[in-house]
Amino acid sequence: MKSGFFNSLKNELKDLGTSFIRGNWKTKLSFVVMGAGNLLYKQIVRGLTFLGFEVLFFIYLFNGLGGESGMYWISMLPSLGKTGPGEVYDAFYDQYVYAYNDNSFQILLYGVLTIFLIIAFIGAWRLNIKQAYGNQLLSEHGKKINKFKDDAKSLVDESFYKTLLALPLTGIIVFMVLPIAFMFLVAFTNYDGTHDGYVTNLFHWVGFQNIKALFSFGGNTSYGKVFIGILGWTVIWAFFATFSNYILGILVAIMINRKSIKFKKMWRTIFVLTIAIPQFISLLYVSKMFDKSGLVNGLLLKLGWISTAYDFWGHPFSARLLVILINIWIGIPYLMLIATGILLNIPEDLYEAAKIDGANPIQQFRHITMPYMLFVTGPYLLTSFTGNMSNFNVIYLLSGGGPTNSAASSAAGSVGYTDLLVTWLFKMTTGAESQYYMASVIGIVIFVVVSTVTLIVYNLLPSIKNEEDMR
Repeated sequence: MKSGFFNSLKNELKDLGTSFIRGNWKTKLSFVVMGAGNLLYKQIVRGLTFLGFEVLFFIYLFNGLGGESGMYWISMLPSLGKTGPGEVYDAFYDQYVYAYNDNSFQILLYGVLTIFLIIAFIGAWRLNIKQAYGNQLLSEHGKKINKFKDDAKSLVDESFYKTLLALPLTGIIVFMVLPIAFMFLVAFTNYDGTHDGYVTNLFHWVGFQNIKALFSFGGNTSYGKVFIGILGWTVIWAFFATFSNYILGILVAIMINRKSIKFKKMWRTIFVLTIAIPQFISLLYVSKMFDKSGLVNGLLLKLGWISTAYDFWGHPFSARLLVILINIWIGIPYLMLIATGILLNIPEDLYEAAKIDGANPIQQFRHITMPYMLFVTGPYLLTSFTGNMSNFNVIYLLSGGGPTNSAASSAAGSVGYTDLLVTWLFKMTTGAESQYYMASVIGIVIFVVVSTVTLIVYNLLPSIKNEEDMR
């Protein structure tokens, strides 16, 4: 990957050198005035777009657009603010008033945004030179240079994919890449409830201190043991939540699809109803059913099976078992519907041939049904596993992450035995001493773990390795 990046960079620099050396004065002018190579070849709209972007960029960078300049935000990034809030003397009122000065949060946010704008400007500048040199070559060879009408026609014809992808790509950069970059940088600061960057105190860079703290294992202020414990439970939860639903969903679909089963539509409708009810309602209701004063304890007491109410959510083992079992109840219908569509497409001839060879139902399931299902649903199974690693709804609405782990270090906050990494992250960002910096570190860890698992498993999926097998 590194060699590929550096080779691409080397080729880009080589093309730039070639464009400057062999380019005519129109191309050379484009190195300074963006859009010149388009305007001089009568590509008015393209040229004005490049020129307008350059003008606005430099106005923002050195003068600002109704606020501080981009250079100000860049210059403040190393310190994240120099003057915090405090009292200053107001001569008009002859008294001290509380004044807000630098804002660390804004400095970091707008600093990152400015860096993104600089990268975008470099990309636009490179594209402007490439187009200018391309226009020169077309002109020298007597070929036609596209005008605005040709560009517009292309955008709804052979380049229509660019039109469709422009808005989603912009949204991904603005609403995903930029926040991820911001979150990544927060992990290297002391941003928390007592250092909010504006109202109380400024926050500053602390280097790798937070990452070291997450993986430390000594003392009451360590996070290491808590982190390893929650990571282990997160993986266990994701495994059972994924594969229990997967296997049982397929089995339910097989049972409903048997020829001897009547009222197939009714059974499918019953399962679909669990999907139609919002999880916010169903999970909260089921959670209350298993309270000490809930329906389940009331029934068990009435039947005489227990003498005192059992605290299902107060014991680690029962709480963890319950969230897995209840997740099966809400997850099976999805898999049942998916499996039904796939099962109906498995050739009946395969089962007939297996019966002739003496295969029993278990052998048919093992050698025909499951290989076919795994081949088709492999990517879904992977996304389901990675999604369950960050399944906030089920855990938070059922147990709230409880019961509380009293053995956890005080630095880790209120950690429960059913907390996943994502619910632990949520708890760290709420309360008076919100540890945004540590939540950011955990967010990075979640990203690394999930992306690593996804990339490794994705390349091992039969549907990816043997794509041609079932065509």
